[in-house]
This record gives sequence, structure tokens and C-alpha cells, in this order.
Amino acid sequence: MHLKSYSPCDALKPYIKTFMIIESESGMVNKILPEASLVMAFRFNGNIQYTQQNESGIFPLSVISGIRKSPRIMDYAQKTSILLVKFNEGGATAFFREPLHELFETSIALDDLLPRPELSLIEEQLAEAHNHKTRVSIIERFLMSKVKPSSPDILINYAVRKIKSRHGIIRIQELLADLPTSRDPFEKKFRRIVGTSPKQYSALVRMRHVIDTYTADRSLTDTAHTAGYFDQAHFIKDFKSFTGETPDAFFKSSRFW
Repeated sequence: MHLKSYSPCDALKPYIKTFMIIESESGMVNKILPEASLVMAFRFNGNIQYTQQNESGIFPLSVISGIRKSPRIMDYAQKTSILLVKFNEGGATAFFREPLHELFETSIALDDLLPRPELSLIEEQLAEAHNHKTRVSIIERFLMSKVKPSSPDILINYAVRKIKSRHGIIRIQELLADLPTSRDPFEKKFRRIVGTSPKQYSALVRMRHVIDTYTADRSLTDTAHTAGYFDQAHFIKDFKSFTGETPDAFFKSSRFW
């Protein structure tokens, strides 16, 4: 497996975190953990099968995936390559007018959102390109043709930054204490722009922080307390829901990103 990341051009940085190209020469099975942002993918070689909860199938050539709360198993065939577009929180709203929370826990072919002839042209260009920089440039031009610039929502951006700064350990009442809005309109706007509720987004940020900062010399009890859990049983339940495994099994054997 080979992974290569590319930074977006300046015009796309407000909306895109990174472009990533994944290549599998001999085939592989990998676990994809939930992330706190939407991802668009373009497969230009090979095939990928996926399994998530009780759902399985073959990934389309072009697909967009909403925010998830559970892991997904990806089975890459030999000589498979895929280009990922990882959006900033709320960044996808500059390209799609559909409420993003409707994509929660699901993936749909881009055909459902964009014209098939246009996608076919992009897919052909990606397959014929001679190098990955060219492929990234193709997708950047495609995105630039679709972007509908708008002023960022100040309240939602503030809420996202605060949740991140607290590593997801924050209650909705604490968020609202600093915002000139009430709970119901805030939560509706947050779901539409970010793609999930503030509570679920905070849970994703919290568990990703646990995994990203884990060290083998820290006990499970300390890890749970640092993450804001009052008891280990609740922590293990949430961890297993997030990763599909207990903490001990996950950190010993899982192959993931």
C-alpha cells in the first residue's frame, strides 16, 4: 500500500483539507475509522469492496461519503488506486446544496448529485493521466468549476473550533453559552452544514483524539478518564462502536487510518 497526500491550491484551502491517493499493488484489506468530515472519492484503477455494519457492496467509480459513527472495512483488489478529497468541516456546502446530514452513515454515487457525462469525462481523464500530480490538478479544476463561494457561518465555525479545542469533551449547553442563538436552530444549522449533530460530531472528535494520542504506557482507566468518561465500561462500549474492537484488540492488531 502506498499513501500520498497533496495540499489543495490556495483557492480551495477554505473547503478542502487534503487530497490523498491510495495505491494497492497486491491487494489489501483495511479498516477506515469514522472521521469528522465528508470525503469524496474517485477510483481510477481496480476495484474496491466495502463492508459496514450490515451493508456491503462495490464502491462506484465516483462516490461521496457522509460522516460515519462506525468503521468500514475496505477490500482493495490488486492494482487498485483511488483519489480521495477530504473536506474541511462545512466545506462541502460550497459544492453541494443538499443538506449534508442526509449523507450521514452512507455513501452515494456522485451520479445522484452531478451529471453523468461530466463525471465520465473526469473519470476518463483520471484513468489516462500519467502521474498523480496531474490527477490532483484534474480534480482541482473540476472542483473550481463547481465551487459556489459564500461567507463562512461564524457561529458554526466557532462551535467547530471550540469542540476541537476541547478534544470533543464539551456539552451542548457549554457551546450555546457563548453563542447568540437557541438550541433548536443551532442544531439544525450545524447538521445541515457539518453533516451531523453537535453531539455526534463531538463524540467523533473525542474518540479520534483518544486513538491519535494513545500511548502503550497509559492504562485503559487513565485513557478513559482523560477522554471524559466516568467509568471504563462506558468507554469500552463507545470505543467498540467506533472501531469494531475492544481497545486492547484494536491497538494490538488493527490496520487503519
